[in-house]
Amino acid sequence: MQTLEGHKKGYNNLLDFVVWCKNRGVKTLTAFGFSTENWNRNQEEVDYLMKLLESCLIDNLARYDKDGVRVRVIGQREPLPKSLREAIVKTEGATKNNSSLFLNLAISYGGRWDILNAVKKIIHSGVSAEEVNEKLFESYLSTAGLPSPDLIIRAGGEMRMSNFVLWQAAYSELYFCPKLWPDFTEQDLDTAFEEFDKRSRRFGK
Repeated sequence: MQTLEGHKKGYNNLLDFVVWCKNRGVKTLTAFGFSTENWNRNQEEVDYLMKLLESCLIDNLARYDKDGVRVRVIGQREPLPKSLREAIVKTEGATKNNSSLFLNLAISYGGRWDILNAVKKIIHSGVSAEEVNEKLFESYLSTAGLPSPDLIIRAGGEMRMSNFVLWQAAYSELYFCPKLWPDFTEQDLDTAFEEFDKRSRRFGK
């Protein structure tokens, strides 16, 4: 299918994916919607994705509320269109009391940016080098207050992290699916969970 059509199908699949995860007891889900590198795509595609992300927020407020989903957007907000920034603020405010599932949407996000941004905030806060440890550093990341991911699923046949939650993924289990994201199914999710259950997590020990 055409690229833009594929994005729309992937967007619809994300909405279903949130429900699948919630029904299986997942409490925190982070979805990579638009990376810092994606700004280099052609302008028509970028504009379409910005509108699609805005729709993902505003058009589904009732759905998020019904399903008890709390939404937070992580990433650089300054480059985003004003209407998308406003949609982020509205959605985060409207869902802040929901607690069934915490949905992070990574928009204009990059793992390297997240780490550098945390370093800058620490410096600006006047924290001394002696005070910096892992716990403090994590409190300055965009995912502050959330657990590190247990499982990271990468669809599309690519076997790389692509600049996604680099610090947070230090001990995450990685699962690679050859299917493109729009074709990822509920059964594929169960297969990923079954594989995760077979893993022995030692956290570097």
